[in-house]
Amino acid sequence: MEIQKKEYRIIRQKSCAASQITLDEDYNVPDSRPDVGRMIQKKGSVQIQKVKVQEGRAGLTGRLAFCLLYVSDDEERRIHSLDGVIALDETLNLEGLHDGDKIRLKWEVEDLTIRLIHPRKLNIQAIITFEAVVHENLALMLPEDVRAAEGVSIKKQDVRILGICVHRKDTIRRKEEITLPSNKPDVEEILWHDAQIRGLEMRCGDGEILLKGELFVFVLYMGGEENNPPEWIEQAIPFNDSLECEQCRADMLPNIDLQMIQASVAAKPDADGEERLLQAEVVLEADIRLQREETFNLLMDAYAPTKDYIPVCREEDTEHLLIKNDAKCRVSDRVEAGDVPGKILQICHSDGSVKVDRTEIRQEGIYVEGVLMVRILYIVSDDNMPFYAMEASVPFQHLIEVPEIEADCRFDMRTDLEQLSTAMVDSREIELKAVLNFNTLVLCPNRVCLVQEIRENELDTARIRDLPGIVSYRVKPEDSLWDLAKRYYTTIEEIRMLNELPEDSEIRPGQTLLLVKNVES
Repeated sequence: MEIQKKEYRIIRQKSCAASQITLDEDYNVPDSRPDVGRMIQKKGSVQIQKVKVQEGRAGLTGRLAFCLLYVSDDEERRIHSLDGVIALDETLNLEGLHDGDKIRLKWEVEDLTIRLIHPRKLNIQAIITFEAVVHENLALMLPEDVRAAEGVSIKKQDVRILGICVHRKDTIRRKEEITLPSNKPDVEEILWHDAQIRGLEMRCGDGEILLKGELFVFVLYMGGEENNPPEWIEQAIPFNDSLECEQCRADMLPNIDLQMIQASVAAKPDADGEERLLQAEVVLEADIRLQREETFNLLMDAYAPTKDYIPVCREEDTEHLLIKNDAKCRVSDRVEAGDVPGKILQICHSDGSVKVDRTEIRQEGIYVEGVLMVRILYIVSDDNMPFYAMEASVPFQHLIEVPEIEADCRFDMRTDLEQLSTAMVDSREIELKAVLNFNTLVLCPNRVCLVQEIRENELDTARIRDLPGIVSYRVKPEDSLWDLAKRYYTTIEEIRMLNELPEDSEIRPGQTLLLVKNVES
């Protein structure tokens, strides 16, 4: 028998690994920066410069970039900032990794501590986690039909398979220009900045991936006028953009992992030559997987009363889509300022990040537990040095509803911060409110048997002779007319005729059927 096959590509996880490293380095304050007095706030990010793929392992080379906002230890006691980097190297063991494999790499600064040893030396401690996943694209040959002789009955079955249409890495770059309001002074020095993309939505269009979100920018800077306190500006800029992708179609399913690799803000002159423009740029690395689910009517078996047909199969692990869920979780809490002089007069800026500590598949869906990490910069009633900052962690629990989820299901979840607001309750307490996004793709495993060939043998006459000529059979839940016809050497048409079954009717468990062998031994 000649089997007609169709090639269909799927993506499968090949290997995964996780690692955690600890950095502990002393850092000398550069000569261009004044002595460090009181530290206000800090932040850190990982910059991966090179990924070297070898057999069974991936070598990472990069650095931890940190920024510190502080008050100088001199008579002026002005606010300054300093930036520094610490080199890092790590090796991830990934079984089955080969040169040319695509690695999906994620990293997170779990903890960053900066201690003041003395005004010219700092101690930097950090805990960084890395997660790597390697996927491979496979071509399945799906048996869709067979050219069979007359009288041969074919068994087919509908099978849902999630395939891969596009798998590539790309860069999402977003630039925005902000003009300072007329009541703000020119920029002399940028002390601190934050640039984040919030509430990012991605969907497939024809020939492009559509992006919608908000670029959130905060800048603390020194103006050109002497003895004036620092100024700040904060803006949320909505955007609609697209990423060109020739193979993309509107009916595809986007499964995209994002990792921020750059966030910068720089001052530039306007048309009059004055430093009144701020250019914010955010660069995200995107691991793009565009998928589509299709239903195939696959060949499963063949049968004729005159021959023994034996299918030769190969099992393959595939997946099909259970649900795509874009869930939101609202978080709120109140936090008190620490040991600071004076009362809180004003909140300058707040930013946050979502950290998922635990996920668990439950009967109702996916349980998610974690913390929202928030950093708040505020002003107190201290004329000598009004700027202070605090860090807070707000725990959250959320259940992503997924009907019919099973323990062996797999899910890809992308979390991000959609909204964050902070407001003063009184002179010592701040209220936090946030909206978290959980974009989740839930997949069910599906092991399919792909027929490679169908072998034709002569009938086993001894076995047929031992079968009774007439059987009164009680139908079981797993039975079908096709299976019964093959097992008892008859035909579906014969069973229907003897038992007066309508043409399109199905048999039901517990039903009694009369089965007559129509092969003479």
